[in-house]
Amino acid sequence: MPADIVETLRWGHAGLTAVLEIHPDRPVALRELSAGPDRTPARPSQPLVEVLVPGEGRARASQRLSETAVGCRLRYAGAEQSSAGGWHELRVRLRDEAAGLDAEMILRSPDGVAAVQARVRVTNTGDKPVLLLAVTSFAAGFVGRPVNDLDVLYAGSEWLGESRWTRRPLREHVADLGLAGHGQHGKGVFALTSSGTWSSGRHVPMGGLGDRRTGRTWLWQIEHNGPWRWETGERLDGAYVALSGPTDLDHQWSELLAPGESFTTVPVAIAVSEGAEGNEGAEGTGFERAVAALTAYRRALLRPHPDRPALPVVFNDYMNTLMGDPTTDKLLPLIDAAANAGAQVFCVDAGWYDDGGDWWDSVGEWQPSQTRFPRGLEEVLARITGHGMTPGLWLEPEVIGVRSPMADKLPAEAFLQRGGVRIAEHGRYHLDLRHPAALAHLDQVVDRMVEELGIGYFKLDYNIDPGPGTDLDAASAGAGLLAHNRAHLAWLEGVLDRHPRLVLENCGSGAMRMDYAMLARLQLQSTSDQQDFLRYPPIAVAAPLSVLPEQAANWAYPQPEMAAEEIAFTMCTGILGRLYLSGNLHRMDDAQRTLVRDGVRLHQRLRQDLLRATPCWPLGLPGWEDPWLALGLRTEQVTHLGIWRRPGAADTAVLELPHLAGRDVSVEIVYPAAAGGWSHEWNPRTGKLAVTATVPAPTARILHLRPL
Repeated sequence: MPADIVETLRWGHAGLTAVLEIHPDRPVALRELSAGPDRTPARPSQPLVEVLVPGEGRARASQRLSETAVGCRLRYAGAEQSSAGGWHELRVRLRDEAAGLDAEMILRSPDGVAAVQARVRVTNTGDKPVLLLAVTSFAAGFVGRPVNDLDVLYAGSEWLGESRWTRRPLREHVADLGLAGHGQHGKGVFALTSSGTWSSGRHVPMGGLGDRRTGRTWLWQIEHNGPWRWETGERLDGAYVALSGPTDLDHQWSELLAPGESFTTVPVAIAVSEGAEGNEGAEGTGFERAVAALTAYRRALLRPHPDRPALPVVFNDYMNTLMGDPTTDKLLPLIDAAANAGAQVFCVDAGWYDDGGDWWDSVGEWQPSQTRFPRGLEEVLARITGHGMTPGLWLEPEVIGVRSPMADKLPAEAFLQRGGVRIAEHGRYHLDLRHPAALAHLDQVVDRMVEELGIGYFKLDYNIDPGPGTDLDAASAGAGLLAHNRAHLAWLEGVLDRHPRLVLENCGSGAMRMDYAMLARLQLQSTSDQQDFLRYPPIAVAAPLSVLPEQAANWAYPQPEMAAEEIAFTMCTGILGRLYLSGNLHRMDDAQRTLVRDGVRLHQRLRQDLLRATPCWPLGLPGWEDPWLALGLRTEQVTHLGIWRRPGAADTAVLELPHLAGRDVSVEIVYPAAAGGWSHEWNPRTGKLAVTATVPAPTARILHLRPL
């Protein structure tokens, strides 16, 4: 190919356009990724794939995953397009003769959805081993707009404070250095990483870039249940994005490829919305359109399961209720009350295996307690099934307490290790699911509970993080951890293959492992361990950006000592997600029980809308201390709107609903239906809803907005 000839490769479908530029003397680059036609005249320079190896490092010194020596040398070697099962696929082959490496970029997109999944497979085609230090799953320039116009989106996350989303000007993180005057790309970078196995322990494994002027938005997620990195920075032609799993720099990861061997990166996904001046309208803002695309992509990604169309209401005995101290006498009246409230699953949480009262570092055999249930756990489970509910149990399968008999029954090689020593954290050892003995133990536990006890629901908790990984039978600690992470996913799939109706909840000290490696397979996600009902709403309101609404298990834990407005407040927190009920319902009076039951019934009526709704935020993404919070779940027929007023809030809040602008709208308060103290005024010209609450905070309502 002559040096001055540029080819383009176009791929996509009705919902997505991707255009690659192919140069004979430059790396392949992604010119366009959008929900509309190719409109970008720029010639991007960010290589499509970046590969870091120790013998060559980067073409220009930095700590970026941009401009690696191998990435700059990779050249186009062919492509294949296909479609099957509602998904379109593009495979782009690249080659670096000097390093003896081939790279294959694999792009997959569900038909009609403006989102794409990406991963890269690197193969050693040379005659010598090659040590990989980093490989991107996706790398591209956000071309066509100046960095000064861009915002970056990201979410802090920690125990009790999950999904704290922030949108800030990219310039606050990437200084304007006058790169054009120097004729070189920048070296600085804004990067977020996770470590260990809490994939969302510091940040949600997501991010985004948005153009403030046009609304054009990219949102991405890293679909990995372990370490990851994403970064953005400035190049001469604008901002770039690079997404990856573990790296040597951040996670002690390296992988040695012998001749002929291959390595495949963790998958990532990018959802896009096309930008245009005055971009608000029937489909909402550019940001909301990107959220809608990511939501549709996630739904296409899910493993089919009978739980999905049913979405049964779960009652769990833990939160602000039994708190890990279940007994027969405590559970039986609670089971009766949960059934009366409308629960369809009753999950007995932590402590059901404990005979001694100090169980944290002795777990691992998972045998029912004889002292807590003197007539057997079967009596409790029979009470649950007698009400037509599915029985569930809490389980933390990946750990073995240091005092557990299983710690000596399993071989040392069945545990994560460093330097020949089992990794211990908070009184627990961590199983290595690469080892057949670890897998056999867990399979025996699950199969026994399902087949002998009739368990139909597991809350899979995960309360430790073992750090960088294991160096046993691995090129690096990070490589050992990645192999374990992948073995964990394979184990979960095996469990569901054997027990296809079994429901698995993803929990990790709340939401410390909230990622779509797990959630593509599991049915629901506990969104927090937050016990303060006043602090939970910002978590629940933000959750649909991080996880599907129908998977977001938001706790509602009403108590008999609460006033009616407080009960309604905590119930509203759960209603617009996967209602996750707790509380001492058996000690409530009739009026309180009715208020709870009305909330459950409302949730059950709108469950089918959860499966097709897209989220919007009429007050913007929630701040942790915001006095007013609002979440909308939109369908074509109705917008379900939750509004929370916390102490210190003004009487009135004005909500922006651009998708309803220009239309007359019926506004109805549907929960609590009998309560007063709230009024509202709709302005069809501006698309704004003014809401006034005269009852003291805390107070909350669920509204239905229907276009007339």
